[in-house]
Amino acid sequence: MTTKAKLLAFTIDCAEPKKLAEFYHEITGWDIQYAEDEYAAVGDGTTNIYFGRVADRRPVTWPSPDKQFHLDFRVPDVEKAAEEYTALGATRPAFQPGVTEEGTRWIVLQDPEGHLFCVCPEAS
Repeated sequence: MTTKAKLLAFTIDCAEPKKLAEFYHEITGWDIQYAEDEYAAVGDGTTNIYFGRVADRRPVTWPSPDKQFHLDFRVPDVEKAAEEYTALGATRPAFQPGVTEEGTRWIVLQDPEGHLFCVCPEAS
Protein backbone atom coordinates (compact mmCIF):
# COMPACT_ATOMS: atom_id res chain seq x y z
CA MET A 1 0.00 0.00 0.00
CA THR A 2 1.29 3.46 -0.88
CA THR A 3 1.87 5.90 1.99
CA LYS A 4 -0.92 8.49 1.88
CA ALA A 5 0.19 12.10 2.07
CA LYS A 6 -1.71 15.07 3.48
CA LEU A 7 -1.25 18.38 1.75
CA LEU A 8 0.54 20.83 4.06
CA ALA A 9 0.57 23.86 1.77
CA PHE A 10 0.67 25.13 -1.75
CA THR A 11 3.77 27.26 -2.39
CA ILE A 12 3.69 30.11 -4.90
CA ASP A 13 6.89 31.56 -6.35
CA CYS A 14 6.80 35.35 -6.37
CA ALA A 15 8.97 38.47 -6.28
CA GLU A 16 7.48 39.94 -3.09
CA PRO A 17 6.29 37.28 -0.60
CA LYS A 18 5.17 39.73 2.11
CA LYS A 19 3.10 41.76 -0.35
CA LEU A 20 1.45 38.67 -1.82
CA ALA A 21 0.73 37.26 1.65
CA GLU A 22 -1.04 40.54 2.49
CA PHE A 23 -3.16 40.27 -0.67
CA TYR A 24 -4.23 36.69 0.07
CA HIS A 25 -4.80 37.56 3.73
CA GLU A 26 -7.25 40.24 2.57
CA ILE A 27 -9.18 37.98 0.19
CA THR A 28 -9.29 34.88 2.42
CA GLY A 29 -9.24 36.33 5.93
CA TRP A 30 -6.55 33.77 6.78
CA ASP A 31 -3.88 34.73 9.29
CA ILE A 32 -0.47 35.81 8.10
CA GLN A 33 1.60 33.14 9.80
CA TYR A 34 5.01 34.34 8.68
CA ALA A 35 6.23 37.34 6.69
CA GLU A 36 9.81 37.98 5.66
CA ASP A 37 11.39 39.29 2.46
CA GLU A 38 12.27 35.77 1.28
CA TYR A 39 9.26 33.82 2.53
CA ALA A 40 5.72 34.38 3.81
CA ALA A 41 2.67 32.27 4.64
CA VAL A 42 -1.07 32.56 5.20
CA GLY A 43 -3.34 29.87 6.57
CA ASP A 44 -6.48 28.99 8.47
CA GLY A 45 -5.03 26.22 10.64
CA THR A 46 -5.74 23.53 8.04
CA THR A 47 -5.02 25.00 4.62
CA ASN A 48 -1.91 27.07 3.89
CA ILE A 49 -0.48 29.07 1.04
CA TYR A 50 3.25 29.76 1.17
CA PHE A 51 5.06 32.40 -0.86
CA GLY A 52 8.72 32.01 -1.78
CA ARG A 53 10.85 34.74 -3.31
CA VAL A 54 11.98 34.14 -6.89
CA ALA A 55 13.19 37.55 -8.02
CA ASP A 56 13.14 36.89 -11.78
CA ARG A 57 9.78 35.15 -11.94
CA ARG A 58 7.62 36.26 -14.84
CA PRO A 59 3.86 35.81 -14.94
CA VAL A 60 2.30 33.92 -17.83
CA THR A 61 -0.16 35.53 -20.17
CA TRP A 62 -3.78 34.44 -20.07
CA PRO A 63 -5.01 32.50 -21.92
CA SER A 64 -1.87 30.50 -22.50
CA PRO A 65 -0.72 26.88 -22.52
CA ASP A 66 2.07 28.05 -20.17
CA LYS A 67 -0.39 28.22 -17.25
CA GLN A 68 0.70 25.63 -14.71
CA PHE A 69 -1.89 26.06 -11.97
CA HIS A 70 -4.57 28.32 -10.60
CA LEU A 71 -6.39 28.59 -7.31
CA ASP A 72 -10.20 28.48 -6.95
CA PHE A 73 -12.01 30.32 -4.18
CA ARG A 74 -15.71 30.15 -3.31
CA VAL A 75 -17.43 33.45 -2.60
CA PRO A 76 -21.03 34.47 -1.85
CA ASP A 77 -21.17 37.00 -4.73
CA VAL A 78 -18.79 36.45 -7.65
CA GLU A 79 -19.11 39.90 -9.26
CA LYS A 80 -18.80 41.75 -5.94
CA ALA A 81 -15.73 39.70 -4.95
CA ALA A 82 -14.07 40.34 -8.32
CA GLU A 83 -14.66 44.07 -7.89
CA GLU A 84 -13.23 44.06 -4.35
CA TYR A 85 -10.21 41.96 -5.33
CA THR A 86 -9.35 44.24 -8.25
CA ALA A 87 -9.49 47.17 -5.82
CA LEU A 88 -6.86 45.28 -3.76
CA GLY A 89 -4.54 44.92 -6.78
CA ALA A 90 -5.82 41.95 -8.79
CA THR A 91 -6.50 42.33 -12.50
CA ARG A 92 -9.36 40.94 -14.55
CA PRO A 93 -8.14 39.57 -17.90
CA ALA A 94 -10.32 40.03 -20.97
CA PHE A 95 -10.66 36.27 -21.61
CA GLN A 96 -13.35 34.96 -19.25
CA PRO A 97 -14.44 31.39 -20.06
CA GLY A 98 -16.85 31.34 -17.10
CA VAL A 99 -18.79 34.40 -18.25
CA THR A 100 -21.33 33.59 -20.95
CA GLU A 101 -24.57 35.01 -22.31
CA GLU A 102 -26.38 32.81 -19.79
CA GLY A 103 -24.56 34.46 -16.89
CA THR A 104 -21.43 34.36 -14.78
CA ARG A 105 -20.33 30.93 -13.58
CA TRP A 106 -16.88 32.06 -12.38
CA ILE A 107 -14.43 34.90 -12.96
CA VAL A 108 -10.72 34.54 -13.69
CA LEU A 109 -8.47 37.08 -11.97
CA GLN A 110 -4.73 37.56 -11.67
CA ASP A 111 -3.19 38.46 -8.32
CA PRO A 112 -0.81 41.44 -8.10
CA GLU A 113 2.05 39.29 -9.44
CA GLY A 114 0.04 37.69 -12.23
CA HIS A 115 -0.87 34.29 -10.70
CA LEU A 116 -4.27 33.13 -11.90
CA PHE A 117 -7.12 32.47 -9.52
CA CYS A 118 -10.86 32.06 -9.98
CA VAL A 119 -13.71 33.32 -7.87
CA CYS A 120 -16.53 30.78 -7.92
CA PRO A 121 -20.00 30.81 -6.40
CA GLU A 122 -20.66 29.03 -3.14
CA ALA A 123 -21.94 25.49 -3.51
CA SER A 124 -25.71 25.29 -3.51
